[in-house]
Amino acid sequence: MSLPTGFLDFEREVPSDRNPLQRVNDWREFHKHLSEQQLQTQGARCMDCGTPYCHTGIELGGTVSGCPLNNLIPEWNHLVYRGQWKEALDRLHKTNNFPEFTGKVCPAPCEGSCTVGLIGDAVTIKSIEEAIIERGFAEGWIVPQPPKARTGKKVAVVGSGPAGLATAAQLNKAGHTVTVYERADRIGGLLTYGIPTMKLEKHVVDRRVHLLKQEGIEFITNTEIGKDIAAAQLLKQYDAVVLALGATKARSIEIEGSQLNGIYPAMDYLNSTIKSYLDSNLEDGNYISAKDKNVIVIGGGDTGTDCVATALRHGCKSVVQFGTVAKAPATRDAISNPWPQFPNVYTLDYAHEEAKAIFGEDPRQFSILTKKFVGDEQGNITELHTVRIERYIDEEGRKVYKEIEGTEEVWPVDLALVAIGFEGPEAAIIDEMSLATDTRSNIKARYGEYRTSIEGVFAAGDVRRGQSLVVWAINEGRQAAREVDKYLMGSSMLP
Repeated sequence: MSLPTGFLDFEREVPSDRNPLQRVNDWREFHKHLSEQQLQTQGARCMDCGTPYCHTGIELGGTVSGCPLNNLIPEWNHLVYRGQWKEALDRLHKTNNFPEFTGKVCPAPCEGSCTVGLIGDAVTIKSIEEAIIERGFAEGWIVPQPPKARTGKKVAVVGSGPAGLATAAQLNKAGHTVTVYERADRIGGLLTYGIPTMKLEKHVVDRRVHLLKQEGIEFITNTEIGKDIAAAQLLKQYDAVVLALGATKARSIEIEGSQLNGIYPAMDYLNSTIKSYLDSNLEDGNYISAKDKNVIVIGGGDTGTDCVATALRHGCKSVVQFGTVAKAPATRDAISNPWPQFPNVYTLDYAHEEAKAIFGEDPRQFSILTKKFVGDEQGNITELHTVRIERYIDEEGRKVYKEIEGTEEVWPVDLALVAIGFEGPEAAIIDEMSLATDTRSNIKARYGEYRTSIEGVFAAGDVRRGQSLVVWAINEGRQAAREVDKYLMGSSMLP
């Protein structure tokens, strides 16, 4: 334990953010950082519980509770408190290949299940995690560690998102020769194209990819399996194949007027901006712009929130975000949302804080349903019609929406961004390989085993479990690597 009474002696402290009115003028990360002394004090608040729920990584109430990577949180909190940063880094890397990603973009379910949260404010786990890994890079402690010997086995990893990178990193440690295929022009999957630079600057991804290259992993970009290389050729060339394709097939909105100009899938909007920014600092103009437009984002999740932040940086005229769920309470409901479930409470995310600073109010509209789009004679969207709803659970446990009479509204709109989730993985390679799928169109592979219906082919991450968190993707990538290693060698020393 850091300090027996640390959680009583010190208040929770988190890093402040840059001024929202200033940060909307650039595309850099918006978080500031705590000082070393502040971080050590925050580490002192960790109780080193007899049963530390922060690293349990289980699903409760439809959300994750604790860290899916089973990070050794109390241990590295204690080491940071003692000023033993290098030892803290060693403990952090025991369970997590990429703390620099999770330390920036993970929603921190570990903090939601922190035992201190039962009586007060949770330990500042996420900030400490990010500080440890950044200290490691700054001090030069993180260096390439290629395997001492090669096994002679070759593995192809399809997809370079967090699941694919974790799989590749672990298999390379085991001595296998790993090649990662990515259809985009840059490595990183959703880490590069999907998460805006305000949340994860891309030099952070490039830094890790460069390290993996130095350790012996080969990366091939602009190559789509099933199009540029036949899947059958891949099976002949490699001893095992791991599919980490993600779940990128966007769910479409099937209502009147959905064919009008000015309606885009959220990821098309976000990715066009990210690519143009990386290619030319947006000077090439090859992106969907929200400048001087009335923007409506349909979907209340993280992707929709990122659309709000991006539209603000484009210079939109107005922005509203629609969600079908009701506004969350100010405090955790002890009956419907008890600890250690992830706390469902009202918060202002970074984009909502920025919109409020510019336009004077939270851009979100809760319990609202989009009914139809209306356009002009040229086929351009001009209006969006909505109705307020009540949501309840029916006798069979299904979510049912009931429209509230007399709550119809008409909203002016020039750009509508659809962020209502993903249907699952794109089917091309699945169909070509005749892989078995589950009822949600994901590749069928049992959790913990990751074997598909084809011998020597494994699946991990969103392509297997559906759209999920970066931390789950890394979890599955690590576990899949162990199963592949066992398949190739008969046993595995991988964790």
